[in-house]
Amino acid sequence: MMKPLFTLTFVIYVALTAITSTDAQRRATGVPLETQVRILKAEDERRFDTVLEGLLKDPSEAVRVRAALAAGRIGDAAAVPSLVRLLASDRSEKVLEMAAFALGEIESIDAADAILRLIGETGKAMMPNAAKANVRGRLAEAAGKIAAANVKHAKAKDLGQAIVFTLEAEDLKKAKQDKETVLLALTAALRARPEGAAETVAKFLVNLDARVRADAANTLARLRAKNANEELRAMLASDPDPVARANAARALGAAEDKEALEILLKAATDDTDQRVRVSAVRSLASLKDAKAAEPLLSRAEKIFALYKASHKADVIPSENSEFAEVAVTLGRLLANTRNERAVNLFREYGKLDKGRTPEVYIARLRIAPGRGDGGGQELTSWRQYSTLAQLIGEVASLEPTDEEGKAFKAQGPAVVGPLARAYATADPSNEGELMLAGPELLSAYAKFKTEDLDAVLRDGLKNKDTFIRATSASLLGDQPASKENLDALNKAMEYAIFNDREYNDAVLATLEALFKLDKKAAVPAMELGAGSLDHLVRRRVHEMMNDESFKGVELTPILKNIDKAHLLRVKPHAGRGTKIGQVLNTDADYRRAASRKNGTVKAVLTTQKGNFTIDLLPEDSPLTVDNFVKLANAKYFDGLEVHRVVPNFVMQDGDARGDGNGGPGWSIRCEINMVDYGRGAVGMALSGKDTGGSQWFVTHSPQPHLDGGYTVFGQVNEKDMAVVDKIVRGDKILTVRITENR
Repeated sequence: MMKPLFTLTFVIYVALTAITSTDAQRRATGVPLETQVRILKAEDERRFDTVLEGLLKDPSEAVRVRAALAAGRIGDAAAVPSLVRLLASDRSEKVLEMAAFALGEIESIDAADAILRLIGETGKAMMPNAAKANVRGRLAEAAGKIAAANVKHAKAKDLGQAIVFTLEAEDLKKAKQDKETVLLALTAALRARPEGAAETVAKFLVNLDARVRADAANTLARLRAKNANEELRAMLASDPDPVARANAARALGAAEDKEALEILLKAATDDTDQRVRVSAVRSLASLKDAKAAEPLLSRAEKIFALYKASHKADVIPSENSEFAEVAVTLGRLLANTRNERAVNLFREYGKLDKGRTPEVYIARLRIAPGRGDGGGQELTSWRQYSTLAQLIGEVASLEPTDEEGKAFKAQGPAVVGPLARAYATADPSNEGELMLAGPELLSAYAKFKTEDLDAVLRDGLKNKDTFIRATSASLLGDQPASKENLDALNKAMEYAIFNDREYNDAVLATLEALFKLDKKAAVPAMELGAGSLDHLVRRRVHEMMNDESFKGVELTPILKNIDKAHLLRVKPHAGRGTKIGQVLNTDADYRRAASRKNGTVKAVLTTQKGNFTIDLLPEDSPLTVDNFVKLANAKYFDGLEVHRVVPNFVMQDGDARGDGNGGPGWSIRCEINMVDYGRGAVGMALSGKDTGGSQWFVTHSPQPHLDGGYTVFGQVNEKDMAVVDKIVRGDKILTVRITENR
């Protein structure tokens, strides 16, 4: 549950850091402190009004740039005309660049014509030498975001072709091409998925710049393109850059290139970089060629030998992540073979892992469907129950080929049924941490589609645990829209609105289930949601009201008389009820956050695998950094387990629950910026816009698809990334300490 945060030490810290010198009250951007505070308040409230409109016309270039960024962050389509006017008339390339970026963040199709005009030849003539800023690249980026958000609109296709045009134009420049424009357009292509993009993107696989080659391969992988397999095989075999090789491996798997088997096997077993090995292993699963099983099994045995040699009771070996990845692929390649060598390997692994890594047990189940060893072992932790739930859920999707496997599958409902029913009605105050496994067990039981499923889920809707209710609601959304189910969901919505304080998951899941089952039956829940203190709930109600099914339909008086500003604007916390989706910052908070400069504040993390430092970026994300600093100074992060690690993607922490659902009891607004997600970028984890709180992640390699979607608020240097690379799921962040120079 939420830890107490506001200690005397913290109060003193806030009071002291709110006092700054006159020199510190102007950031490097040149925006006066008072103006910064006004902008931060508008962003925090998600309020685009005459204040920001006026700042977009300010004589100061720096102020116009900052106001344009704020308009994009707020996301109100009312800002589109003002930003388009900036693009048409402002003489500053920095302002033009930010205006284009902001239009992409708003994602309104109303900006399409302006973006198309400026990307075209007329725009090229207007901005011939963008030395100070990358305007054309940002226009392409905006085109990608808008096209992706408006796929069915006729102009989405034109925006996609404009992205291809941008890439073709850069390719013609050869050695004089602009790297940033190319990278932005490559990412735009994977978002918009325009016709003919794959052929153009493939031209950049032989670029002299390693990052360009890597991003081109990444785009081809996400497009699932099959036109460049020969070039990708050459890249995987000999490219000196490990990220380029890793992305080439991914692209070959996405293309299901059968001719890449041998080169992928070599990369999976021999490459010196784990990111390349892991990507190749995943691609071998896509190829589905059983010839890969024996070499991968040998590789798994070697990894396990290293795992055993470094295993300690309280520290999980760094080899665990790669072993799990190989196990997943073996589970697919050796399905139903009852391969004794693989089963024995996973049995030995299980003796050390003790149920912490469900992927390996699922792989063993796929290979040899059956109860396995330790079937009668007593379960003592929520993680073991969660692993059991995932195993049983996997049973429902198995297609056994022998009688033993078929009999085992038939027993699935009898095994998980009693547990699912028990969790649906369990008292959280009695069960404690064991409740964390409840959602997994309910989800596993639902896969068997038993006759009593609706009744079990309706029981779950009455549970005091937020996530039991949220899961039950989501699962009921896939069931028939019976009167009993609709009535139960409406009652659950009323309970969640008036009782849930720390999390809004049950409110949103219940609202979503009702809307999915019967839009008219969802109206009472929508009315409750429209009056919620939580901006995130009100925003979802606004989206529902704009649904096609409500066009021309007379809304109820409550919904009819609520204007858009009421639903979309974030309100100050009233000192009661939930803190989710509300403004919690004071004037002192805004001033402190705005006064920090990049390079002056760091977070030093002590972990079980060593220490690393995050250089925080308060100029790019002031309120996000301030929130992180508050939590760190309150020792919120101390002792938390790293709950998520995806090799060659991210490591993620900051969840006090430990199951990926936890937060501090409040949410903060996103502060999207132009800092890209390269290797070592630190970002806020989200479950949707403006849902950040305490969970954060570090990228193992560049992840351009995250750019402009998740707040970047820090950076880990390459030396310290050696520590991050060793961290696996279950490792602990022992302490997080802030150092600040003013």
